[in-house]
Amino acid sequence: MLSPTWRSSLEDAFLWIGGWRPSMAFHLLYSKAGLQFEAKLDELLQGLRTSDLGDLSATQLAQIDEIQKRTIAEEREITDMMARHQETVADASMVELSHAVSEMLRANETDKGGNKEVEERVDSALMPKEEGLEEILQRADDLRLRTLQGIVNILRPKQCIHFLIAAAELHLRLHEWGKKRDTSRRLNEGTSSDEGTTHDLSTTSR
Repeated sequence: MLSPTWRSSLEDAFLWIGGWRPSMAFHLLYSKAGLQFEAKLDELLQGLRTSDLGDLSATQLAQIDEIQKRTIAEEREITDMMARHQETVADASMVELSHAVSEMLRANETDKGGNKEVEERVDSALMPKEEGLEEILQRADDLRLRTLQGIVNILRPKQCIHFLIAAAELHLRLHEWGKKRDTSRRLNEGTSSDEGTTHDLSTTSR
């Protein structure tokens, strides 16, 4: 739900409730705008319009700033909501249930028809936790969508193209770099494991 299997560990490390952090869209926008502004500074100083993100007007910047403030406030609210919900995993009902199940396992009572009862209690305890996560994820997705729509509505058509291309490039490159690192890490772990096995065998044969 919150960590799709197709994502790399690098992408997972930067996830915010199942996806990209909404406020990151503004950092991306300002970063790309700064790069394009520097690249075409001479043209802008001559009063020429570049129609890219380096050519944001004062009105656009004010509108973006207003959306950014609202987004950050709601993002913090959802983050706090997630933190409170995560803490419910250690509430009294969960601690009591985990202890009861552990006692049953130690006494081997699950082999005496107790499996079904245990599963029902676990399902009953976890269901509201999962429903709460789904609700929070829906709010996070809604904020992501509204943030993107808000930015796009402020930008001019050509500026939208530059912004969306920059977002797509960043997403694709992070995914690509993350996958390469995951593959490299797995290969290194496999090599280390093989070397360890070879060392153990050579030591045993002496």
